[in-house]
Amino acid sequence: MNDASPVLPLDPRTAEGLRGVCTATLTTVLLKKGLRNVWMRGAPPLAPGLPRQVGRAFTLRFVPAREDLATPASWGAPISTRAAIEAMPEGVIAVVGALGVTDAGCFGDILCARMVRRGVAALVTDGVVRDLPGVLGTGLPVWCRGTAAPSSVTGLTFVGWQEPVGCGGVAVFPNDVVVADADGAVLIPAALVDEVLEAALEQEQLEAWIMERVEAGERLPGLYPPDEAHRAAYEAWKKAR
Repeated sequence: MNDASPVLPLDPRTAEGLRGVCTATLTTVLLKKGLRNVWMRGAPPLAPGLPRQVGRAFTLRFVPAREDLATPASWGAPISTRAAIEAMPEGVIAVVGALGVTDAGCFGDILCARMVRRGVAALVTDGVVRDLPGVLGTGLPVWCRGTAAPSSVTGLTFVGWQEPVGCGGVAVFPNDVVVADADGAVLIPAALVDEVLEAALEQEQLEAWIMERVEAGERLPGLYPPDEAHRAAYEAWKKAR
């Protein structure tokens, strides 16, 4: 899909707020809102120590390889990963639905280098990459299932971008927000971003207070989650700060 909806800007204050919230907290907040399936399976960080990344989802979609379409000649076609990269605005996270295929690298060092030049924040896929030393050398933060030497057309056919995709068992729509850190990548539906951020910041603050009490030797029952008395103590702590 080439005539897709435009990428909406993400408020810098929202992005900055989400960079301070871990994905574990986000899954808890989203669970409380009824969303259980938001963590992308099979997409751990490719390298240790990657900083947390936040951005609008720019989606790319692969289907199983079909021999008449998945050829080296397809790399130069109007519908190609190369063309999709040129449509990526600065700050997005490329979310690639690759069907969990582990024997065909959907992105390599040259494509990752071009994404860096375009200011793409990160790459998240349930597939694998190739040219590992080169990919790492580009500095692009990558979350993926691993690495493989064969190219994408060995096992996948690229069919479009900026349309709904499945990535790691999660439905990702263009302009949803993705947060990725050491625990993996989590999706926040576009319509819920502001309320999720507000609740997540409160949850992080509450858990910081709980951790202080745990380190002081307090028992967990009644503290985590807090009962009425502990909730009152927490509210008093907040007011005193």
